[in-house]
Amino acid sequence: MTTIGLEAPDVARTDANALVPTIWPRSAARREDGVVTVGGVALTEIAESYGTPAYVFDEAEFRARCAEFRAAFADFDIYYAGKSFLCRAVARIVAEAGLSLDVCTEGELRLALSAGFPAQRIVLHGNNKSATELSLAVEHGVGRIVLDSFDEVARLSELAREHGVRPAVLVRATVGVRPDTHDNIATAHEDQKFGFSVAAGAARRAVEEIWAADVLDLRGLHIHLGSQILGTREFEVGAERAVVLLKELATVLGGELPELSLGGGFGIAYLPEHQALPAEALAARLRGTVEQACAAAGLRVPRLAIEPGRAISGPSGCTIYRVGTIKHLPGLRTYVAVDGGMSDNIRPPLYDGVYTAVIADRDSAAPAMRVRVVGRHCDAGDVIVRDDDLPEDLRVGDLVAVPATGAYCRSLSNNFNHVPRPPVVAVADGVARLIIRGETFDDLFGLDVG
Repeated sequence: MTTIGLEAPDVARTDANALVPTIWPRSAARREDGVVTVGGVALTEIAESYGTPAYVFDEAEFRARCAEFRAAFADFDIYYAGKSFLCRAVARIVAEAGLSLDVCTEGELRLALSAGFPAQRIVLHGNNKSATELSLAVEHGVGRIVLDSFDEVARLSELAREHGVRPAVLVRATVGVRPDTHDNIATAHEDQKFGFSVAAGAARRAVEEIWAADVLDLRGLHIHLGSQILGTREFEVGAERAVVLLKELATVLGGELPELSLGGGFGIAYLPEHQALPAEALAARLRGTVEQACAAAGLRVPRLAIEPGRAISGPSGCTIYRVGTIKHLPGLRTYVAVDGGMSDNIRPPLYDGVYTAVIADRDSAAPAMRVRVVGRHCDAGDVIVRDDDLPEDLRVGDLVAVPATGAYCRSLSNNFNHVPRPPVVAVADGVARLIIRGETFDDLFGLDVG
């Protein structure tokens, strides 16, 4: 299995014109004239109407993936991880699909509420929730609050007493699993900022303190191993360790906690050689693991929850760019510079994220050449596609599309070098609509009060 973060093999992969089905939205196609379409809309039309760079959001793909998770995990609570990509349009689609929502900041919570998302179907995360965030959650009746530290336990308990309510909470347990992913997105080993350590006894102590205080409605445990995890072994180990803790707590508390959230982090394919498990296979393995572990421990199976984000939003998006310069370095590679970069996709420099690219406004019969697609920013790490093959007749002005950018690209976008962030254009049934407008320089400079 190829791990995200490793560079692709230094060999030509496939036809440089091909749209690999595991990476692109299912609606993606190349017309007879060579133009790539997504959701029935030509990417050239989006470029002409909205400029480049631009994020393209395939609404049907997103809805289909919500439905697939809902069907596969019918007996689970499913919280879409808003941090992967969230806007009002997405929040409404998630609500319509019957999924719940995972938020982790005041901004995400306020956006969800402003879109009319039911507060009781929201879970609030975060390793350093402010009193303001917790107050907002309590006032609006957020369904679950995941407690991450003893400071948060005290903070929320005080708010609960002030408001005369018993907010439902989960305790985030760090189960000591280090998944095969980038260090920055591995979140369940001991030496990181999230949760209460199981091995050190902190998780048990947190549960005991909450139970003894009898101020909060303690519902169960939450674990989250990390992000972009391909396969299920790490999830299975994490679930087994969580059940062991549930057994220990049942003995201490004199009763079983009724809920267990297994978190998210399900990986997607970014390269043709990546293999991501479909929702149905994930559900079968996770459900089976918990059922077997509970049977061995003599426990009832708790109400389970998951938090898919990237697995829903990632393949639903692509990004389009315009080629600005081309530099051939003999004996090395060809550098293709486009009009975006690390301001609209910081995953390659931040997580060693890997991507592929295609020419989107034509096809080509020219031989393939090894390229590195880079951005326009004043930074040597400004790389979008580290190694891929594009036709040798690539030219300035060509439209280039990068698939699988629906997760964490818009969310992590920034204004490095004072570059405005691109728009997000939703496509469905041959129609394009703006769901997030592109920033202008007036937006950018309006914050500068100097």
